[in-house]
Amino acid sequence: MKLNKLPKEFIHAATVIREIQANGYEAYFVGGCVRDIFLDKPIHDVDIATSAYPEEVKQIFKRTVDVGIEHGTVLVLVDDEQYEITTFRTESTYQDYRRPDQVTFVRSLEEDLKRRDFTINALAMNADAEIIDLFDGMDDIHNRIIRAVGNPEERFYEDALRMMRGLRFASQLDFSIENKTLEAIEKFHSLLEKISVERITVEFIKLLLGMNRKSGLIPFVETKCYQYCPGLKKYGESILNFSDLLEKQINSESQAWTLFIHSLNLENSEIRSFLKEWKLSNHRMQKIQQLHYGLNQRLLDTWNSLDLYQLGLEKALLVEELLPYFGQINSSEETKTQFEALPIYERSQLAVTGNDLLEYFDKKPGKWVGELIEYIERSVLYRQVENNKKTLLVFAEETFF
Repeated sequence: MKLNKLPKEFIHAATVIREIQANGYEAYFVGGCVRDIFLDKPIHDVDIATSAYPEEVKQIFKRTVDVGIEHGTVLVLVDDEQYEITTFRTESTYQDYRRPDQVTFVRSLEEDLKRRDFTINALAMNADAEIIDLFDGMDDIHNRIIRAVGNPEERFYEDALRMMRGLRFASQLDFSIENKTLEAIEKFHSLLEKISVERITVEFIKLLLGMNRKSGLIPFVETKCYQYCPGLKKYGESILNFSDLLEKQINSESQAWTLFIHSLNLENSEIRSFLKEWKLSNHRMQKIQQLHYGLNQRLLDTWNSLDLYQLGLEKALLVEELLPYFGQINSSEETKTQFEALPIYERSQLAVTGNDLLEYFDKKPGKWVGELIEYIERSVLYRQVENNKKTLLVFAEETFF
């Protein structure tokens, strides 16, 4: 098969392939970038595989960086662009179910492609836009199928993370998983305990953000993979309930986690420890907790001034985007108007500071300062007093002490 013309994202990179060929070696575009041509998806990274060994690649190009040379990858810098070029390779046994014990460089494209995870990722394309499809990946793209290359049991035993990748691709692409591949996932699902939480988290969040998360979540539960993911062992039914939410793609990671933990019906006291198991950053966990609180409040009623102020406009609008999943209306414009009508948007806008209070009352510092600032803040927010320094100081003296 040959395309009518090389997609624009590949045109500059084709000069790199031709340079490698001019030096007597083979080189091809490989993997997801080739797959995405036929799925009309944006091409982000153009990956190149070659029969040239790393040192040979470095001899061809003047500007290179050893980004993963032990695995055969050299970063080549050409003009203002950079390309990862990886030598064809085969891999030995996988004692840890994730990384090969040994990588062997080879000169054969077929040997390289047959070690890849799924047929749709085992495509190659040369600089003349000719497609090399040794494992019927084009048929599987046409039929919207996720199928392991070769024996699926061998692929998942080599690298257990491939099971999560398969589920993730099903969600991202709205594909179904071929039966033998699905059976192998169910057989080897327990090997996920050998995989680091961080790697599982990356695949899981991509699954949640997919165009049809149901296509990934149902087999995620049916194959029992969920039992080997952090904190999910007892939540199979809840995950299926989550998959039944409105079939609308989720916009962001924090929103996805917010919807997910809402579906798990976690107590507020459980949320942080649950998210911590997934190795999320403190910043991410805090944002999700805030969105979860906002969502619960918003599902009960319209925004009150205090919740809207404490959450901030950005997070309030993220909460509004989640309401349609629960059959409610996204009232973003009304929320913007209500927020803009607040007397202040953040504490720094108060006309008095802690130092002002210390000077005015001539008292020693203590927790009273923070308590008084909070009291003044709420009073201004609820329009009980004007945000004016002199007015606020008098108001504090008359009402707080």
